[in-house]
Amino acid sequence: MISTGNDIVCMSATDIPRTKQSKFYSRILSPSEQALCNQAANTFIPFEYYVWLLWSIKESAFKYLQRINPLLVFSPTKFVVIRLDIPAGFLMETFSGTSITQTGFDSAAVEGVIICAGHELSSRSMVYQDVMVSVVNNNEDFDNICWGIKLIDDINPETQSVEVRSFAMGAIRQHCDGKPIAISKNPDGIPLLSFDEGKTVLPISLSHHGAFVGFSFHLC
Repeated sequence: MISTGNDIVCMSATDIPRTKQSKFYSRILSPSEQALCNQAANTFIPFEYYVWLLWSIKESAFKYLQRINPLLVFSPTKFVVIRLDIPAGFLMETFSGTSITQTGFDSAAVEGVIICAGHELSSRSMVYQDVMVSVVNNNEDFDNICWGIKLIDDINPETQSVEVRSFAMGAIRQHCDGKPIAISKNPDGIPLLSFDEGKTVLPISLSHHGAFVGFSFHLC
């Protein structure tokens, strides 16, 4: 299936002391993921960031798989990250500017593999001090995936919804050769891109959290 899933975590909208409590993070991380942190990530990414990084990958995978199975229930510990590769020389910087729109990922991305319900998906994540964004794909080729993240002023849920659609539409227009486009939802409430008055329909993934909104979609 030509699709993606994405998710954003705004760190200022999380409770960091609570995140570090076993009673909390054990509902997100499986035992093997807790071991993975000890083996691979803890010297590069603080534990609270590791927890929310995996949450963002799991949410992204859920959005992807929900298109295959609309009845799928999100249970974080059943979405298991089995590989997480931190780039050499990784340095967690502050998100700069107000937005990023990009096709593919550069060498600063954290690469991962996640499994759930018999599916294996690849992930790419950008981790900043204030926000992280993850995108999943059904293989390791992210060259044709367009994604974006934007800082917004108003965190009202209605504003977030308007902002993320406006932001995504701006990116889509750069790739659609002037065709009429729209963002709608299928009967299960999952976002879709419609081209040429509905003649062509493609999946799009939208997310917002705190002061950030984002999207991902496959270029057609």
